[in-house]
Amino acid sequence: MADSPVPNGNGGAAAQPDDLTPALNALAQYAKDLSFENPNAPRSLQPQQGQGPQINIQVNVNARQLAEADFEVDLRLEGDAKIGAEVLFAFELTYAGIFRLRNIPQDQIHPAVMIECPRLLFPFARQIIADAVRNGGFPPLYIDPIDFVGLYRQKAAEAQAQAGQPFA
Repeated sequence: MADSPVPNGNGGAAAQPDDLTPALNALAQYAKDLSFENPNAPRSLQPQQGQGPQINIQVNVNARQLAEADFEVDLRLEGDAKIGAEVLFAFELTYAGIFRLRNIPQDQIHPAVMIECPRLLFPFARQIIADAVRNGGFPPLYIDPIDFVGLYRQKAAEAQAQAGQPFA
């Protein structure tokens, strides 16, 4: 019993000094910026005739290194709902987390930070948006799951195209 690791508070066992198991731990997560606009209220809250609103959502992921193994990852969700040219509501959320990566091969750090970290943040950001839209007087907007692998590949292809290199 004396040799069993003590939990670290994040659902995992505490790392042993000689433990080489790859690990990604969320140290903190928080809303950095949240904006909800309902520019045409109360008119926009009245029942709408005909076709439902057109929902537009943009997703962006940014990261910066804070220390040797620590990264801050920002998941930015921006969107709006329109009927024709009239905006029913608009939102912006930057939801961030501090992540510690240990024992991850150097060539896998960038994908881990840009794919796995936002994947961990997304359910919380999704709920914040749903609550903000509901609190604005509309039915909650539950954003569909995001393919962060596809987003990562798209951004990598765009970056290589700008550099003039083919993407493999």
